[in-house]
Amino acid sequence: MPNYRILLIDDDALLVQSLSGQLERERYIVVTEATAEKGLERAKSESFDAICLDVGLPDGNGIDVCSSLRRSGVNTPIIMLTGFDSDQDTILGLSAGASDYIAKPFRFSVLLARIRAQVRQHHQYDDVAINMGPYTFRPADKYLTVGDGRRIRLTDKEVAILKHLCRTEGVVSREELLDVVWGFDAGISTHTLETHIYRLRQKIDPLKDGRRMLITEPGGYRLNDGENHMSCRGE
Repeated sequence: MPNYRILLIDDDALLVQSLSGQLERERYIVVTEATAEKGLERAKSESFDAICLDVGLPDGNGIDVCSSLRRSGVNTPIIMLTGFDSDQDTILGLSAGASDYIAKPFRFSVLLARIRAQVRQHHQYDDVAINMGPYTFRPADKYLTVGDGRRIRLTDKEVAILKHLCRTEGVVSREELLDVVWGFDAGISTHTLETHIYRLRQKIDPLKDGRRMLITEPGGYRLNDGENHMSCRGE
């Protein structure tokens, strides 16, 4: 197994020490932060394979940290850790963009299984080369390859938009894209999405035969291949 990097954001020193030791014995590289501010800064500036994020931090709420990371384009799996076990807390965490949710106290074997599942799912999709019309899309490398070998570099948000459009059949609503790409945040408007769609279109449209790859439909967007919805296939 590769030495995956885990960011653990929690202010419980005994728990952090225990989890770090156990994860390191499983060959994970563990980086720890005890505050929302430091954890947010670290998660935005470094690359991790998974983030374990406590809801109750001394200087902020882990749900707000999760939401901020998603708005910033960080698509690393985030497993929320919480001392509260209620449906409402779970809904809030998942709405903020969390990948999974686990209540304290928990067995290490359960957390390890959750981490492994999230890392595996994340890497299986991001590492694949996806055939997207005349392009080959590589989410992990953040570029599209054209038939002549030319590469089109993509931003984190553009990668996230294309990934979701590839995963979804038919039209994807603006609201769904805002939620998936930016996370739950009432302050993000459809204008923000439209700006990113415009910039993405400048990179991939029009095709040589005049067709457009990214189609606007009433209420949302879809990827296009001729007259039919484009099928994204992994190699």
